[in-house]
Amino acid sequence: MAKIRVAVIGASGYTGVELMRILAGHPQVELTAVTSRQHIGVQVAELFPSLREIVNLEFIDNQIEKIAGSADLVFTALPHKTAIEVVAELYQAGKKVVDLSADYRFSNRALYESWYQPHTQPELLKKAVYGLPELFRSEIPKARIVGNPGCYPTSVILPLAPILPLNLIECQATIVIDAKSGTSGAGRGLNLGSLYCEVNENFKPYKVANHRHQPEMMEQLERISGTPPQLLFVPHLLPVNRGILSSIYLPLSRDVAASEIEDALTQAYGDETFVRILPAGELPTLNAVRGSNYCDIGYVLATDKRSLILFSAIDNLVKGAAGQAVQNMNLMLGFPESTGLQTVSLLP
Repeated sequence: MAKIRVAVIGASGYTGVELMRILAGHPQVELTAVTSRQHIGVQVAELFPSLREIVNLEFIDNQIEKIAGSADLVFTALPHKTAIEVVAELYQAGKKVVDLSADYRFSNRALYESWYQPHTQPELLKKAVYGLPELFRSEIPKARIVGNPGCYPTSVILPLAPILPLNLIECQATIVIDAKSGTSGAGRGLNLGSLYCEVNENFKPYKVANHRHQPEMMEQLERISGTPPQLLFVPHLLPVNRGILSSIYLPLSRDVAASEIEDALTQAYGDETFVRILPAGELPTLNAVRGSNYCDIGYVLATDKRSLILFSAIDNLVKGAAGQAVQNMNLMLGFPESTGLQTVSLLP
């Protein structure tokens, strides 16, 4: 059986190299083209020695006609605002696209534009599907454009989605999201704030209550629960390479039994391959998901039973980006959803 041809536009960043690593081990696709405007003509292995004799390609320019002629599905791992027209050209060429920027994640155009820029392809924005498979699996196979979720939103939406519809939260109460990310979340480009001496033996919050992932969380959580949530999102930078650990604080409107929370999480994700609900008393760790496509979820119900703390851990480059993108690709192409994604977490 012939393999499906895939390409990665914007393959020289951390998400790009993670996509190449995963796709190189996928039994049903062939990686046929990778692009980077900064590294045209450079062999992939020269930039990423980990892929030597695994990905035998050189980076080419973002020539849409050439890429469209060599691939059936394309991953766009471009910066926000840059992907809009590239995705549109690929769509017009008849290709399926998984976009890893924020440009096709929003259904609310005004919300996107209030945080990014004017959206020049509003008709395509209506056609795009938000690619969180555990929640929107039925929509993804029919889509030609999938907006791959952000890393922080993945870590927040998955634990909250089964809980919000229970109407346990105090009226008008604020859900506090205390999230920590490894430095790879800042990208591979030169950035003073992510230099070794700035990050090592340091720990700091950033973009408090002003991070672009917050409106993405709000839109999807309102879609799930029917009510706009009150969120306070506080991201932090961890002195580690990979991973996101989110602690989510919910003030409850009534006494809640632990079994009610466990039942809701188990009912939502008990049959899911990539979401693991931890046993009572066990909490997620970054080491348990590093390098894998898993999201581990745990919870603590305060002794007064009026406060619930949800916890989640993901690898920001895998379930938070490239792994989830391949999971979406599998659904779009009719492959078993876990194909190419069975990597167990790396430990130690």
